[in-house]
Amino acid sequence: MAARPLLPTLSLVLSMLLWASSFIALKLAFRFYHPMWVIFGRMAVASLLFLFWLPQFRTIRFRRRDLPILAGMALCEPCLYFILEAKALENTSASQAALITTLMPLMVAVGAALAFKEKLSGRALVGFAVAIGGAGLLSVGGGASEGAPNPLLGNFCELLAMLCATGYTLFLKRLTSRYPPFFLTAFQAFVGTLFFLPFLFLPGTLFPAGWPLQPTLAVVYLGLFVTLGAYALYNFAVSRIPAGQAAAFINLIPVLTLLLARLILDERLTLMQYLAGGLVFLGVFLSQEKASQAVPTAVGERVAGKEETAPRQGAPSR
Repeated sequence: MAARPLLPTLSLVLSMLLWASSFIALKLAFRFYHPMWVIFGRMAVASLLFLFWLPQFRTIRFRRRDLPILAGMALCEPCLYFILEAKALENTSASQAALITTLMPLMVAVGAALAFKEKLSGRALVGFAVAIGGAGLLSVGGGASEGAPNPLLGNFCELLAMLCATGYTLFLKRLTSRYPPFFLTAFQAFVGTLFFLPFLFLPGTLFPAGWPLQPTLAVVYLGLFVTLGAYALYNFAVSRIPAGQAAAFINLIPVLTLLLARLILDERLTLMQYLAGGLVFLGVFLSQEKASQAVPTAVGERVAGKEETAPRQGAPSR
């Protein structure tokens, strides 16, 4: 087997590091800002960046029959996805939430089998069951703490967020054959900004008492480096090496998140939770043989650049 080119490999590692860091940035931002302000802020920052590409987007021709699919895509992500992820990170640790995201490729594989009649092996189904069991054990394997006041609720919300990301991926699979992935990413950002704007005026969503440096930079970081930067790096790598090879790097996210959470947030998992995380990884490993051939990538198809038309493995979106 030929060695991977150095630059795409470095791009993949950096994109995984950026996605892992998004869990940390969210936790830091939530310490001061209401979650709705954080979500709106990152969407607004990304939308401002995408304004520079508006002249190119004007050349895109819409088909009326695609509007429900576009609406379904945006409803799944960012609308419902970010609400659920915000609720998850209010109640569980960044480390546990990151481990739940490893279920994403399996959920996309099952969704593609149901929606598009793609083949799903018995081994993949066993892997899916093992990973789900590991996620459940992870949720009950540790008690409440300051950083995870209700891990059972938080991990359940993160699991629902992965379901939304799965729906997004399946909608996206229908759209990328006609619309540029970079445009679809911008469409998400614009819709998300408009969707979350009214939430800022709901009772209980208090206007920030100030704009402290650390949480404000965390919001800008999420919009600039995660929403745009990580996706661009991943897309570059996928355009240079086989998508199946690129998808294998996705499993770096929980490992990197565990390290960052330990260094920055001083988060610690119990022995039971480490064992549960091992079950999640085992389930993902068991499913790799067929899942990597049967499903599209959630990340590679939502970012700028040229895409392959072959199906790819799913990945978490941040």
